[in-house]
Amino acid sequence: MPRVATARNARRGQGASFEPMSTKGRKLDIVSWCLYDFANSAYPTLIVTVAYSVYFKNIVAGGVENSDFLWGISLSAAMLITSLLAPPLSTVADRSGSRKRLLLIFAGVCVTATLLLSLVKAGMVLAGMILFIIATIGFEGSLIFYNAFLPEIATPANQGRISGWGWGVGYLGGLLCLVLVKPFLDGGFSPENLPLFRASFAAVAIFYAVFTLPLVLWLREARTPAPLQANGGAVPSADGLGLLSNAAAAFRTLWETFRVLRRSGGALRFLFAFFLYNDGIVTVISFSSIYAVSTLGFSMGETLQLFIAVQISAGAGALALGYLADAWGERRTILLTLANWCIVVIAAYFTETKGVFFAVSILAGFSLGSCQAASRSLMARFIPPGGATQTYAFYGLCGKMSSVMGPLVFGAVSWATGSQRVAILSILVFFLAGGGLLWSVREPAEEAEGSSPLLP
Repeated sequence: MPRVATARNARRGQGASFEPMSTKGRKLDIVSWCLYDFANSAYPTLIVTVAYSVYFKNIVAGGVENSDFLWGISLSAAMLITSLLAPPLSTVADRSGSRKRLLLIFAGVCVTATLLLSLVKAGMVLAGMILFIIATIGFEGSLIFYNAFLPEIATPANQGRISGWGWGVGYLGGLLCLVLVKPFLDGGFSPENLPLFRASFAAVAIFYAVFTLPLVLWLREARTPAPLQANGGAVPSADGLGLLSNAAAAFRTLWETFRVLRRSGGALRFLFAFFLYNDGIVTVISFSSIYAVSTLGFSMGETLQLFIAVQISAGAGALALGYLADAWGERRTILLTLANWCIVVIAAYFTETKGVFFAVSILAGFSLGSCQAASRSLMARFIPPGGATQTYAFYGLCGKMSSVMGPLVFGAVSWATGSQRVAILSILVFFLAGGGLLWSVREPAEEAEGSSPLLP
């Protein structure tokens, strides 16, 4: 066993013996990890998709012609900033054992900014965009470190299941929060209901904070810093998390991770494929509620019923296909979901009635969490030793950069053509291109040592 710095002495740059802590067999680690998905799913469900997106378009921006484009800019800016922050943060986390601390910092940023969204009123476009961007940076940034815990709490044989559990439990969390705030949203945008509508944003922040507590209390981090070749073997300073003094070393270390991934067969090809098809998924999530209300005339009450059904189908899909990913392989499972996404986009373009769109949305929900859960699990198979957070930073970087492009494409096409139908059809190219590239990816050989004793 190599000698590395202890958590305490590492921060001082002193070498000492360190006993790594295994988390793979602990129920509390798995439960608390999944419950963070339960907590944070309230944000994409209510803020990004169902409530704040429509509130921003119709109330904050006043339903002006370019409101779709403004919403797309907000999403893209948040993803771009997160992409720039991810490399140095992930490297510092891997080399200093600070994943959990950074996860909680970003989660706190999201909770605080989401709470402040409840103060945004009609005409406060800039404030509404800035607070949403900050909240989304917090949410997306926390996922970099959250995803990197997967290889610690799972074995290669069961990580598909556990990843699926996380997504499935997450959709249950989003569903519960949606049901809890439904009374605040049922009145729509009538003047007397607007204060209640805004209060739902504060309720999301409280929900997120409360259900993050199990992770704070129970999830243990295996504080085994990655090999410290870069920066002369020095451990990043605790001051300011070492971001300023170690930024250059962080990008150098990340470049080394890139070179390792390039030698691992299909890793980079998978990441490029993920870049493409995730673009489609993020765009559908971000504009689905706006599409339902603006194009098909859904009322707020009907939109809530729609997304309650979608949350249920998404949770069921993530749980069911998590087992399929372990049995059949993550790549094949993702390809199956991408075929379904193509059907969904084409059907949405031709849909004229609310009932048909309701059915199409449930079909989309089944592939929503399952595709992302299988992608997260497949990424875990390409991780080089000691580079979990850095590898997931690449994974997150592809996701964030793709999320820059998709919303801008949808917003620009909608603005240029005056048709959200044409805009939704334009997303088809991302699923086709991503699926075509993924088809050529070779899954790494499984080296499972057997399932965790906690799992079948």
